[in-house]
Amino acid sequence: VQLQASGGGLVQAGGSLRLSCAASGRTFSMYAMGWFRQAPGKEREFVGTISASGTISDYSDSVKGRFTISRDNARNTVYLQMNSLKPEDTAVYICAAGGISSRRSTEYVYWGQGTLVTVSS
Repeated sequence: VQLQASGGGLVQAGGSLRLSCAASGRTFSMYAMGWFRQAPGKEREFVGTISASGTISDYSDSVKGRFTISRDNARNTVYLQMNSLKPEDTAVYICAAGGISSRRSTEYVYWGQGTLVTVSS
């Protein structure tokens, strides 16, 4: 599975962005998908995850209520809708595919290259 994230950019605090992660291959619907982010000088952190069927999702406390993950298995794409963005959300956002939905990065097998989100104050 190859993953390509897109949709990042510069946005003012309080604004919104929607990230997309397009996957290659016919088995996308078998994988749970996760979003992680890495800010400059910081470790990679969990953002959210969605089950293979799309029925179960989980979010970090820092984004819960502001971010929403969804997926379209017919289009082999997972989305991250980000609302009420804050400057501390500035990071490279990376999508990943794995066997189960998890907050742990070690559960994910395939990783995309990331897309940069910059939130100005």
